[in-house]
Amino acid sequence: MKASVVIANYNNAKYIDDCIKSLISQTYKNIEIIFFDDNSKDNSIETIKKFNNVKVIENKSQTNFGSFNQMNAFKKAIEASNGDIIFFLDSDDFFHENKIEKIINIFLNDNNKNIIYDLPIIIKNSTKTYQKKTNNFLKTYWGYIHPTSCITIRKKFINKVFDSTFNNRFPNIWLDLRILLFSKYVHTYDVINENLTYYRQSDENVSSKFKKYSKSWWIRRDEAHNYFSDFMKKNNLRFQKNLDYYFTKMINKLIK
Repeated sequence: MKASVVIANYNNAKYIDDCIKSLISQTYKNIEIIFFDDNSKDNSIETIKKFNNVKVIENKSQTNFGSFNQMNAFKKAIEASNGDIIFFLDSDDFFHENKIEKIINIFLNDNNKNIIYDLPIIIKNSTKTYQKKTNNFLKTYWGYIHPTSCITIRKKFINKVFDSTFNNRFPNIWLDLRILLFSKYVHTYDVINENLTYYRQSDENVSSKFKKYSKSWWIRRDEAHNYFSDFMKKNNLRFQKNLDYYFTKMINKLIK
């Protein structure tokens, strides 16, 4: 069984070494590495090309690596992949050395599993926090949203995921939330209680512009509710408005 690691990158040259080296050192060796670079302005491309056997897709037409561009980047990388299992990875994150082997074994032992989440090791200000598995995962609108780099999907199932979630009318909705809602309401999933992904949190992340309770944060949250409503209707499911929905709508009226 072949693993394809698809990586979205924009101006993360200083982290690319850690990212790629974590893949080269994996205990599971039947892998391919595919980078989609979204018109980076730093030396990302030069850094990636230092490594052998890494496929690079250069997109020179886009200049704004927003949420939908991130999703489009992964989609293009997946289209160029040859593996049976798709591992998502942002270029500032990296994997534990036995992550791929452990997750591949789960897929090998159960043909009914199509989406698997692992737990992150959160790196922030040189400290590491091991995220614990929570009992309320996926039990609310958002619950705990696993980082994109903690998501693995069987490739033959990937089109069903993208057909249900690929919608550019909601440009600020990240892939992780889209797949989370799909996992909860449309399909089954599995969460393994192991911390196998190193996830960086910093002010340099693209999502840092959405500082909690800022104007942009509230606008994005409103878009998330709208996306959720649209998603449920698209899948012939009932959308139930909650207190957070009404409160978010009220705040957005006040700040406009």
